[in-house]
Amino acid sequence: MSTPHFPIAIIGAGLGGLTLARVLHVHGIEAAVFDLDASPAARTQGGMLDIHEESGQAALRAAGLYDEFLARVHSGGQAVRVLDRDAGVRFEESDDGTGGRPEIDRGDLRRVLLGSLPEGLIHWGAKVAGARPLGAGRHEVTLEDGGSFTTDLLVGADGAWSRVRSLVSDARPAYCGVSFAEADLRDADVRHPVSAEVVGGGMLFALGAGRGFLAHRESDGSLHVYAAVEAPEEWLDGVDFTDTEAAGRAVLEHFDGWDKSLRALVADADGALVPRRIHALPVGHRWDRVPGVTLLGDAAHLMSPFAGEGANLALIDAADLGLALVARPGDPEAALAAYEATMFPRAESAAAESAAGGAMLFRADAPQGLVDMFTGHRGEISGAAPSE
Repeated sequence: MSTPHFPIAIIGAGLGGLTLARVLHVHGIEAAVFDLDASPAARTQGGMLDIHEESGQAALRAAGLYDEFLARVHSGGQAVRVLDRDAGVRFEESDDGTGGRPEIDRGDLRRVLLGSLPEGLIHWGAKVAGARPLGAGRHEVTLEDGGSFTTDLLVGADGAWSRVRSLVSDARPAYCGVSFAEADLRDADVRHPVSAEVVGGGMLFALGAGRGFLAHRESDGSLHVYAAVEAPEEWLDGVDFTDTEAAGRAVLEHFDGWDKSLRALVADADGALVPRRIHALPVGHRWDRVPGVTLLGDAAHLMSPFAGEGANLALIDAADLGLALVARPGDPEAALAAYEATMFPRAESAAAESAAGGAMLFRADAPQGLVDMFTGHRGEISGAAPSE
C-alpha cells in the first residue's frame, strides 16, 4: 500500500490548528488535520477565554466566524474582582459590555471551529510518534499506530509537548515555579452561593505572597478555580489526587490563615482536583527557517498563563499563517518566512508580559501589584488560566 500524501498537514486540532484549517478552507485550500484524541469529545476543553480584539477577534474575522463567536460570548464575563487573603475587596469592576476582551467557553469556541470544517478533514486518533525530512521541504510523519504519511508543508499546532518542534528547535518547556490545583464548583448560585458571591460574574484574583486563588464563572453557572502555589516542581508528586479530600487538605495547607470563604473554593469542590504544573519555553524562542515546516501556538511559544495571551496567540498565528499562504500561492517558503517574521516578535513580547505578570501576581505585597495595575490603567490581566 502506498504512503498517503497531503499537501498541507496540520498536527493538532486545538484552537490554532482548527483556525488555520478554517482560514485555508475559506480560500479554497484544503489541509488535513491530525489529532491524537479519539474524537472531539474525548476530553474536556478547559474554562473561559478572554478573546482580545487585536488578536483572537481579528483571527475569527479572518476565519469568517466572528458573528458566531459573538453569539456565544458570556455576558458579564469581563467583570473582575481582586481580593486579599482576608477576602477584603481591593479592586472591583463590573462588565458594562464595552470591554474589548469578551469571554467565551473554550469548548464553545472549539465547537464553532469544528462545525465550520468539512466532514473527514480531521483525522482523529492519529497520535504522532515522529517526523523526518525527506528533502525539498517534504516530510514523512509516523504515527504511533504504525501508519505514516508524507506532506509538502508540515505545521506543528500540537501544543506544549509538540512532536513537530524538534524539527526546528532543541528547546524544551521548563517549569515556571508555580503549580495549580484545579477545582470545579457546579451550579454555584444554588449549591455554592457564598463562593458564587466571592467570585462574582467574571474573574476573581484572591492573592497573597507566593500563592492565590484564581477563579472564573463559566457560562453554565459553574465556577472554575485554580489554587496557585509557588512551589518546587515535585510538590504535586507528594499529593494523592486520587483521594479528593486528602488532596484538598494538602493544597489548603498552603492557605492556612486565609479567609474561610476563599478556602471553600477548594474545600467544597465538586469532583476531583486536577494538578497542573506551569511550564514555558524561553522568552524569545525562535528558530532559523527550516524548509517545509513551522509551528504555531504553544508549540512555538508556550508561556505562562498570567497575561491571558496563549489562546489569542494561537488564533492569530493561525490566521496570519493561513493568509500568508493564500497571498503567496506556489511559494510556501516565502509564506512561512513572512509568517515567522511577524510571529516571533509578537510572541516574545507576550511571553515577557506573561512572565512579568506571574511575578507581579504572587509578589510579597500581593495583591498590591495587581491593584496598582488596574487602578493605574496600565493594561489588563484577565483569563489567567492555562490556554492550551
